[in-house]
Amino acid sequence: MAAPRTNGINPAEATNNETAPLIPHHSHDHNHHHRTPTLFPIPHEGESGRTGFHPSHFFLVLWRSSSPISSFVNLLFPFVIAAFISRIFFSHSHPLWTFALSYIGMIPSANLLGFAGQELARKMPKVAGILIETTFGSIVEIILFVVLIINHDEKEEGGNMVPIIQAAILGSILTNLLLCLGVCFFVGGIRHVSQRFHAIVSEVGSGLLLVAAFGLLIPSAFYSALKSEAKTVEVVIGEGVKVVVPLEHSDDFTLGKLEDDVLQISRATSVALILSFFMYIWYCASSQHSIFDEVIEADEHRDADREADMEKPKFTATEAVIALLLSLACVTALLIFLVDEIEHVVHSGVPDQFLGLILLPLVEKAAEHLTAIDEAWDGVINVALYHCLGPSIQTALFNGPLVVIVGWTLGKPMDLNFEIFMIGLLVLSILVISNFLRDGESNWLEGALLVIVYAITAIACWYYPNPDVASSNSLQQLELINGTVANTIEGLRQAFTGV
Repeated sequence: MAAPRTNGINPAEATNNETAPLIPHHSHDHNHHHRTPTLFPIPHEGESGRTGFHPSHFFLVLWRSSSPISSFVNLLFPFVIAAFISRIFFSHSHPLWTFALSYIGMIPSANLLGFAGQELARKMPKVAGILIETTFGSIVEIILFVVLIINHDEKEEGGNMVPIIQAAILGSILTNLLLCLGVCFFVGGIRHVSQRFHAIVSEVGSGLLLVAAFGLLIPSAFYSALKSEAKTVEVVIGEGVKVVVPLEHSDDFTLGKLEDDVLQISRATSVALILSFFMYIWYCASSQHSIFDEVIEADEHRDADREADMEKPKFTATEAVIALLLSLACVTALLIFLVDEIEHVVHSGVPDQFLGLILLPLVEKAAEHLTAIDEAWDGVINVALYHCLGPSIQTALFNGPLVVIVGWTLGKPMDLNFEIFMIGLLVLSILVISNFLRDGESNWLEGALLVIVYAITAIACWYYPNPDVASSNSLQQLELINGTVANTIEGLRQAFTGV
């Protein structure tokens, strides 16, 4: 057995008392037939050679981060302080500055959260570590969705957050599948010409994405198929003049009943998707399917920077937890600042769909994207692919459905009835990705094409009208329609009757 790395510390003093939680796993070491039933020794790549908290070492590790790109991102930390100052003193007079500073400050904060999760993940068994790292990368998204649904109030002007949440759910998936995976293929292809990835990673990932897309699209398909069947009523407003108005409440099948049905289907679908996510986690962590472990571990051994990375100083378990708590506090505060200023951003001319599909996913996934791109550059394409598909799967199977459940508990009608435009984007993106993953090989051209598809999507989102202007498949729009029709009827009645 190789001597443990001590990162420059005297081996005699480098006794490692850190341990990792148990996840079911069978050892292939024939010299040890028995493992402790509750704890794992930390893998060599996660050993810090220290215990406790050491401020100077903590800030040194934090600054170096996981890669040169991540280290460069740390230069943006002054924007975090500037965002807090702007929020306290200039929020009312300069709300767009507060949004911009908070948006930029989210990048180093999310990067620290991802890095701290990565450091903690290294102290876990391989697959469990990747799941933990991916989960901490998605915590930013979960916090964002929860903050948005808490601030949802459709009675107030600009308070309807459901369209933004729906756009952010699909935008997160599209950002990972098109932009992040595209950049990974591109940079990896430049350095390695072409890269081959294991079929198990792409096949399971593609299959889960298709299942998730099916679950997410069912409420929208249900509404689209039945909205023309909803009962309407003819209102006579003058001699020979009739107006057809949609009914909201009746014993018959009305638009109001359709709205309630879609909401119930969305909640039931969310429960089923969350169950699917936990089944996926068990599949990955179960010892019977340790091929994930073997594939990813073999890939990491081909990492071009593996030796240098293993010699880097690392957080202790205590320092990793402190970094997680610190970054979570910053991320939560900055997301609250962002959400509070969304109304001003939309009024300044930024469309809702562009904000949800493009801007928010870019900043919330910054840490995960940087990690995946660095891995692709180093030649560990299986791990990079896992970091692109994993967050997409978690968004579709857990994060998105979770906000529906949270809205349910808060009494807010959050559903999965997406715009037809967004449904088309999701389906086409999954088809494109599945086609590129089918041959088990990537190159820079495929990456460039995926980035171009993402750019076309961003352009289309910029010109897509806000939900209060045009909506192809939105239940919230019914209230606006009914209100507008009622006002129109009253105006016409007055014109005809003269009253």
